[in-house]
Amino acid sequence: MQTTQESAELVAALALEWISSQKDLLEVFLGSTGLDLETLIARASEAEILVGVLDFIMLNEEWVVGFCNAASLPYSRVQEARAALPGGEQVHWT
Repeated sequence: MQTTQESAELVAALALEWISSQKDLLEVFLGSTGLDLETLIARASEAEILVGVLDFIMLNEEWVVGFCNAASLPYSRVQEARAALPGGEQVHWT
């Protein structure tokens, strides 16, 4: 089953909620994006923020596992969601 952009955005929103519940991880996320908390809250539904959330989670396998376990999602769901959002297309170089 192909992931729709709408369902991918929902996964990203859940991931942002999970990051926000992890105080130390939220600080790392904010530091890596250059966002402050107020800006993150104001822009949380924007595609580029949601893409950044999934890209961030995928930097660390433990974060993927932690989020997916908390959200009762298969581990592959983060990558599937990322692929359905802008810029997530696989590049074929041949």
